[in-house]
Amino acid sequence: QGKRFRSEGLGMDTEVGLKELEVLCDGASKGDAAAAAEEASLTDGENSSPQVPAVSNGEDSDEGKEMVELKIIWNKNKYDLKIPLDGTGAKLKEKIHTLTGLPPAMQKVMYKGLLPEDKTLREIKVTNGAKIMVVGSTINDVLAVNTPKEVIQQEVKAEENKKEPLCRQKQHRKVLDKGKPEDVMPSIKGAKERLPTVPLSGMYNKSGGKVRLTFKLEQDQLWIGTKERTEKIPMGSIKNVVTEPIEGHEDYHMMAFQLGPTEASQYWVYWVPAQYVDAIKDTVLGKWQYF
Repeated sequence: QGKRFRSEGLGMDTEVGLKELEVLCDGASKGDAAAAAEEASLTDGENSSPQVPAVSNGEDSDEGKEMVELKIIWNKNKYDLKIPLDGTGAKLKEKIHTLTGLPPAMQKVMYKGLLPEDKTLREIKVTNGAKIMVVGSTINDVLAVNTPKEVIQQEVKAEENKKEPLCRQKQHRKVLDKGKPEDVMPSIKGAKERLPTVPLSGMYNKSGGKVRLTFKLEQDQLWIGTKERTEKIPMGSIKNVVTEPIEGHEDYHMMAFQLGPTEASQYWVYWVPAQYVDAIKDTVLGKWQYF
C-alpha cells in the first residue's frame, strides 16, 4: 500500500487503498458492529409499541372505516368494543370471541331481538353506544361440576325438603288466604314460555301489597315495583330463586329471590304464572332456556 501512495501520489490508487483499509477495519470490528446492531435492535424493541393485536378495538386493520362503539354484556361482565359499522353479525361474534373466549357457535347475541349473522350492523341499525346482550357458556363453564350458585341451590333445596310445604307455613298463609288477585296474569299449567315483553303484574308481595316484576336484560337488572317504589336489583347479586306451586292452584307459584347469603334476605312474590317460572329462574341465575 505504501508503494502506491509514494509512486502515485493522491491518485486513484489512494482511493483504493483507503477502501482496503476500511475493509480491514471493518473485519477487525465486525464483532463490535454485530453487538451494536443487536443492542440497537433491543433498544428499538423497548421503545416501539408491542405488535399485539388490539383486543377491544382493532383499529390497525380497520383504519379508514366508519366505526361504531358498542357495550357488550355477557355473564355479568361488560366490555367496550369498537367495530366497523359495515361489519356483519358473524364478524361481531368473532370480536366477542376475542373479548370473552366464548366461541361464536355458543353465542346467542341479542340487539332488538336475535342478531342476524349475515347482515351488517348498519343494516340492522346498530347505533353508537348500543348495548349488545350475549348469552352462552364457555366449554369450561359447561364442564364445571358445580358453580357457587348451584351449591347454594342444592343446600337450599335440601333444607326445604326437611320442612313442611312453604305454602302451609304461617308467614305465607296470611298472604295466600287473601285468594288469587283479580288482575293477576293468566296462567298455563305444565307449560314453559319465554318471558313476556311486558312486566309480570298483579302479584302480591310478603306484606300483601301489589307487586310487578320487570326484567331489564340490557341493564342486567330485575326491577321489583310496588305502589311506593321500584327496587332495581342487579341480577348478579341474586344468589338463588326458590319456587313452589300453590296448593289448590298449581298453575301459579310462590317465588322468592334470595338477595343475600341467608333465607332472611328472601323477597317473596305470590301468584307467579307457572309458565314463566323456568324462564325467570334461568334469566336471573345466568342460564338460557332453549324451547
